[in-house]
Amino acid sequence: MPRVEFQVSEGVLASLRWDPDRFGRELRLAAAVKWYENGMVSQSRAAEIVGISRAEFIEALGGFKATPFQVNAEELVVEATDE
Repeated sequence: MPRVEFQVSEGVLASLRWDPDRFGRELRLAAAVKWYENGMVSQSRAAEIVGISRAEFIEALGGFKATPFQVNAEELVVEATDE
């Protein structure tokens, strides 16, 4: 499995009050949520990126005030007029 590493100052970790492992988990979650919001990955793939279940990912979306639905306003209008 490929590994990605980068450096973060101690000050960043101290200001967040996180250890390096938590920082990595939170960073993966934030990235996965954003990629999901942009339609780049599915809920299942996003959960895989983070290392959690799909149900846990859907629950985590709420913490980011992100919707679990990948439908935009135009799609809703089209769907409403089709009925």
